[in-house]
Formats: sequence, C-alpha cells, structure tokens
Amino acid sequence: MSNPPSHEHRARVDLPEWMRNPEPPRRTPGRLLSELVDRTPVLRELRRAVWRWREHTRFSERHPVLSAVVSFVFVAAVATVLVAGAAYLFGRMREGTL
Repeated sequence: MSNPPSHEHRARVDLPEWMRNPEPPRRTPGRLLSELVDRTPVLRELRRAVWRWREHTRFSERHPVLSAVVSFVFVAAVATVLVAGAAYLFGRMREGTL
C-alpha cells in the first residue's frame, strides 16, 4: 500500500512569466560603448584610473586642522601686504609724488 504525498510543493508566490524569464538587456549606445571600453585594455585601464582618482580624498579632507591653519596664515599675509601696499600708495598720493 503506497501512501499519497502529504502535500504538494509549490512556490509561495506565483511570479509572472516576464519576471521569471526576463528579456535580455537592450543594446543601447551606452552599453555598446561600455563593452568597447571593457574589450580595449588601454581604455579599461584609463577607466579604472579615473575611478581611483574619484575615490581619492583631498589633503584638506585628510588634514582639516592643518589646512585651516595654513589657509588662515596665507590669507592674513596676503591681506597685510595688500593693506600695506594701499597705505603706501595713499601716502605717496598725499605727498604728490605719485
């Protein structure tokens, strides 16, 4: 005597056909260009170099305090030179020698 199966296995959710067997991706110009870059070693390395460059952090992001101090000193020095130069020129104009 054979016992019938206690239950029949079936998927929990019945997916539509287009989800179970999707169409292949379309051949758009962007995908064609990307495949060309992947096939060409020089272009592939160039693409990877650009990706590495994008991930690079700037010095000011790695050392914010040092960058702030150096920037402040530089701006203060330039401002001092500009103000001193303007005072010198104003003094020369008052003397009438300019």
